Amino acid sequence: MVKENTLHEIKNLGPGILTALMVALVAKAIEGLLPIHLIGASVIALFIGIIINSFHNPGERLKPGLKFTSKKILKLAIILLGSSLSIGTILNVGKLSLVVMLFTLLTCFGGGYIIGKLLGLNWKLSNLISAGTGICGGSAIAAVAPVIEAEDRDIAYAMSATFLFDIVMIVLFPIMGNWLGLSDMAYGLWAGTAVNDTSSVVAAGYAFSESAGDFATMVKLTRTLAIIPVVISFGVINARLKQKEAALSNVEGQVKKKLNISSVFPWFILGFVAMAIINSLGIIPSNITSIIKELSKFLMIAALASIGLNTNFNEMKKSGFAPMVHGFIISALVVIVAITVEYFMGIV
Repeated sequence: MVKENTLHEIKNLGPGILTALMVALVAKAIEGLLPIHLIGASVIALFIGIIINSFHNPGERLKPGLKFTSKKILKLAIILLGSSLSIGTILNVGKLSLVVMLFTLLTCFGGGYIIGKLLGLNWKLSNLISAGTGICGGSAIAAVAPVIEAEDRDIAYAMSATFLFDIVMIVLFPIMGNWLGLSDMAYGLWAGTAVNDTSSVVAAGYAFSESAGDFATMVKLTRTLAIIPVVISFGVINARLKQKEAALSNVEGQVKKKLNISSVFPWFILGFVAMAIINSLGIIPSNITSIIKELSKFLMIAALASIGLNTNFNEMKKSGFAPMVHGFIISALVVIVAITVEYFMGIV
């Protein structure tokens, strides 16, 4: 009986999972062929998925596996992402980067809330863009999305908004850094806190200098830690909003139902923390840790491929240009706030 159920699950989920994995492999191959690393495989996979969907909507045979990949496998990728962190790296980066990050996060979520309201965006899309801009691009969007139960089209739009700004910043950051006469450390701190996706931070950082690139990468990895409190906070916020909706509609006697933290807590984030601690303690050999990191990246690519395959471009277009405007304004504010805080701290 157990064997039959297992075979049924494989038959049900297999086609969609395999399709997402195939798209991920194609995205990795394309990334490897690019002469300059301007765009990560995750974004490539997302766009390939959207393009495929625009020509042929995945049928019922693929949908269960695609959903499993975009939800369950995505959470596994986030857990494994913790292996890219270490307490040593965080201590090396120091308090300076944490101060700058505090101000940029306040700018993203505080300013993002106001701008989202003014532009008439739904709160989920608005905060996905803010999370991507304030923390670490696609990884943060992917971590927050399942907690707030975001639609695939909102995830895709948030990824697109942060990606487009990153492409511009890769070109402009080294030029602005030289114009401002920044030191390697100051520039690395600026790029590490203001540019979103890891691949974009690396590209912008090393375009300035080797040491600036090294420092920017360390700052970027430290930013990833912000995923923990942000994901937990959004889990509680989403649960409270659902409770409020139930109270207003008086559905199934849920008016007096209390918020159960254990039921809304994003438990996968504990796995993320555990992996970071294990990596910091050096329990797992470095070669195995490297494999885990690469597996995390690949599973993230597959998850975003499945999100793309489930995303209808025409549905995305209904949101108009407002999300892009939101992403641009927030990203520009973060760039300005980060360098301003550095000037006040005398880092430049």
